[in-house]
Amino acid sequence: MFTFYNQTMMKKLLLILFTLCLGNAFAQAPKPDYKSSKFAQLGEELPTPNSYRGANGAPGPDYWQQKADYIIKVELFEEKQHVKGSETITYHNNSPFVLEYLWLQLDQNAFSKDSDTYTTTTSGLSEENVYGILRSGFIEEADLGPKIKTVKDANGKDLNYTINKTMMRIDLPTPLAAKTGKFTFSIDWEHNLRERKKVGGRGGYEYFPEDDNCVYAEAQWFPRMAVFDDVNGWQNKQFLGSGEFALTFGDYEVHMTVPEDHILAATGELQNPEQVLSKEQIKRWKQAEKSDKPIVIVTQEEAIKAEKTKATKKKTWIHKAENVRDFAWASSRKFIWDAMQVEVGGKKVWAMSYYPKEANPLWGDYSTNLVALTLKEYSKRTFDYPYPVAISVEASNGMEYPMICYNYGRPNPDGTVSPRIKDGMFGVIIHEVGHNFFPMIVNSDERQWTWMDEGLNTFLEFLTELEVSNTPWGKVAYPDGYPATRGVPKAIIPYMKLDSDKLVPIMTNSESILNFGPNAYTKPATGLNILRNTIMGHELFDYAFKQYAIQWKFKHPQPADFFRTMENASAVDLDWFWRGWFYSTEPCDISIEKATVFQLPDANGKIKINKEKSPFEVKQFDRKKADDLMANVVKNGIRVSDAEKQAVSTEKYYYELEFKNIGGLLMPVIVQMKYTDGTDETIKIPAEIWRRNPEQVKKVLVADKEVASFVLDPKEETADIDTSNNFFPRQKEEGASKFDEMKKKGEGEK
Repeated sequence: MFTFYNQTMMKKLLLILFTLCLGNAFAQAPKPDYKSSKFAQLGEELPTPNSYRGANGAPGPDYWQQKADYIIKVELFEEKQHVKGSETITYHNNSPFVLEYLWLQLDQNAFSKDSDTYTTTTSGLSEENVYGILRSGFIEEADLGPKIKTVKDANGKDLNYTINKTMMRIDLPTPLAAKTGKFTFSIDWEHNLRERKKVGGRGGYEYFPEDDNCVYAEAQWFPRMAVFDDVNGWQNKQFLGSGEFALTFGDYEVHMTVPEDHILAATGELQNPEQVLSKEQIKRWKQAEKSDKPIVIVTQEEAIKAEKTKATKKKTWIHKAENVRDFAWASSRKFIWDAMQVEVGGKKVWAMSYYPKEANPLWGDYSTNLVALTLKEYSKRTFDYPYPVAISVEASNGMEYPMICYNYGRPNPDGTVSPRIKDGMFGVIIHEVGHNFFPMIVNSDERQWTWMDEGLNTFLEFLTELEVSNTPWGKVAYPDGYPATRGVPKAIIPYMKLDSDKLVPIMTNSESILNFGPNAYTKPATGLNILRNTIMGHELFDYAFKQYAIQWKFKHPQPADFFRTMENASAVDLDWFWRGWFYSTEPCDISIEKATVFQLPDANGKIKINKEKSPFEVKQFDRKKADDLMANVVKNGIRVSDAEKQAVSTEKYYYELEFKNIGGLLMPVIVQMKYTDGTDETIKIPAEIWRRNPEQVKKVLVADKEVASFVLDPKEETADIDTSNNFFPRQKEEGASKFDEMKKKGEGEK
């Protein structure tokens, strides 16, 4: 008891000493207004947990979701640029609600000339807007959008339906029972295909005048069930062009009839290869089945030969896919096709590429290898890729679907490849193949939240790009490493520095986003990198992120599910981060406003610091007060340990730093101390230092050696928009960040 009193008393006296000597360095900060505190928990912003979605971010015990199974027959009429189809849908009502009607998506209606997409797009006449002007003319002339011919029940009886722009409601003849209800109906439809480079959009065809052929890459091409869930009821928000697709999982059997000389790629597994491929192509297919390097199944020579004539007969390709949310296909007589198998989680998965000769040799060298790399890297960080195939199609754009995606990247006519094209081709293939994981399997609501698929996917794309040069083929392409930028904090700085009227929070509906790429792709990806590298650390972040992916695999997560899972699985309170990075537009701009150095004098009352040469304001402890306090301690019979004596007589350097949060966004305070002997040390202070005063704080750092200068965020980890105030004393020449050098070279945001 007496010993405890001695220690406690000594600590109090030491605290008094430092308080006297350091002035207000340890003074109590102003009491925060907790209602507006940046550290307030996300309460009203997040929905209340319930039995469907738990407080831990996982699906609850009563979680449910719907299912829709499709049997589709479709025919391509190449001479008319037209498709005609018939589909039978079996809809399973697993919800606890009786349903009176069903909603389907008719996304092709977005290209009708009277669609909201067209009529609400702002436009003007200017030289800079030539493409927009011409595109509007093509839409005016084209007859686009699906033509619904019939809607019937399983007995062939007509069903009542209503089309509201990009949505179609089917009125059920009798209510669909909760939990066990099942309803089968069929739709006959047709629509004209659009020339994508003229009209735009995610699907359509590209015409090659040199050989009078087309590459067809069909997407959003059939009426599809909308999502009915516990959050929205029916997610039937109109499609305006940006908010992509909220879709229901199900099983597909699709029969696609195309010209006999076409090669076709599609979601799922080909069921009848013997009927659509030559014997030689079947032989190569079987070789590819055993190969860990790409094997050409349809050669460039075969494709060139097919380009010269057009078959008059047709053939039907049959594909089946289980537990997918969509179906897409691409078809052309121009296609070269190569494939290999990659081992993921102890099983073999097909990696394939389809591309016209115009994309060779770039695609033949790299596309399928990139598919394989992506499957491995994403599986490592989430879950083993569950589907049997992943396909990359060169279709002069970038868009994703289950097991198949459309990408770009063609050499110049003379065979040369610019760095921009090669970099873009590598990035887009990784990105679009990666979308198999988000949102094709972790099936977020794209119509509402673009960042939940694009941002998370861009984050994983960035990590995968860093692995490119660790492969034999990648080392040839990028001996110094792939130039990955979307995820590097300094690359988001130009966006974060924009005027407030050009910014909206990440938590903005998909159709209302400004600066779509930086907001929905780069900023969330960068935020996740900051979480992983600077705030949480790799181990905690990777575990929590993988937990989120696994528990929402083949389900429909919401933002709150992601936020809660990341915190529950890591024991890191991140509400302040979500609030700042996702719910606001404030940038990071932290300044070292002032630096003061203290040191106890030696026995002769002298300090080591040279006041004339020190770059900081120099203060020294009052030796007499220190000696008097020590004498009083001894006089009162309190024992003083050697460590306590040393603490009072120390020759350490005490640096009081004053930090100002100019930008408003909370971030850890990372301080590099550069010593006078040429060495340095970096100290990372968690963002919670701002919890009592988010505008200005002081911190005393203790050093054994004299400091020459301080640098904030020396590795540019926090996307600080003004690095000129990251130095004390100010050093303008050093204050120009590395990103300023990038801007001079024309690098930065993609």
